Amino acid sequence: MRMVTLDEALEGGQLDGLHGVVAVRGGETVLEYYGRGADRSWNRSLGVVEFGPDTLHDLRSVTKSVTALLYGIALGEGCVPEPDAPLLRQFPEYGDLGADPERARLTVGHALTMTLGLEWREDIPYDSPANAEIAMELAPDRYRYVLERPIQEPPGTRWAYCGGASALLGRLIADGTGRPLPEYARARLFEPLGIERFEWIEGLDGVASAASGLRLAPRDLARIGEVVLHQGTHDGKQVVPGAWIRAMLEPRCTTDWGAGYGYQWYLESVAGRSVAQAAGNGGQRLAVVPELDLVVAVTAGNYDHPEQWRTPFNLLDQVLLPAPA
Repeated sequence: MRMVTLDEALEGGQLDGLHGVVAVRGGETVLEYYGRGADRSWNRSLGVVEFGPDTLHDLRSVTKSVTALLYGIALGEGCVPEPDAPLLRQFPEYGDLGADPERARLTVGHALTMTLGLEWREDIPYDSPANAEIAMELAPDRYRYVLERPIQEPPGTRWAYCGGASALLGRLIADGTGRPLPEYARARLFEPLGIERFEWIEGLDGVASAASGLRLAPRDLARIGEVVLHQGTHDGKQVVPGAWIRAMLEPRCTTDWGAGYGYQWYLESVAGRSVAQAAGNGGQRLAVVPELDLVVAVTAGNYDHPEQWRTPFNLLDQVLLPAPA
């Protein structure tokens, strides 16, 4: 397929709902665009927004991949358990759940890979309490809600999308470091990368959503991609342990549509290139393409649309990723 320019793709309707994109290759910004359109923050309408370099945007489930980076930093500091540690032992207040021998088989790694084997449905619109993530947000105790879900299959059997898994990881980080997740993120990830502005949406219980609450500007999202691209380093300093980046991006299971999945990151092939991706509802993306020394941050407004994936995919496939020679 012939590569097209961003303007051609926009005019051709391939990038509907695009709010912003920043592409960085070899440390240089090679593409930056901001549009105009209706936006929401979770279910709160923001009206029509003129997006710009400093406009914060919901990242939705891209947040999960950032939480995985924070888990790796905390692990390097000895603050959180290794992936093979029993999960229920980290929540001693739920001793009744840990007494179940089948549930006791759960490990931290099963949360990292979304292979908990628990009943969890997020294929329902996010404005419905029947959606498991929304039900978790409405529950009096979000962590018990996740851990007491009915067991559907042995842990590790199959990947199944689960925002509750990310919530558990956020709790382990907060407990282990003694800091709320946003505070720890500011000190250990954002400030070292020069990220000054962010928001982290809280649930009704006052807990920041580790699954979908982060809001960043695209430039700053791209900085997070660069630290992944550079094996955890920024300006010569190790921000995230390199061993964790490698472990995080190792394929450990397969998604419903055939992509690989590591620790809260998707591992796919786009235009013949290996791409590590963080993905969020509406078309939010952070794509890392090591072969091209390329990072792409995308924000969009196609929330809950059945083909929300098309805009970030077309951006990569038709505009930014030349096919291998």
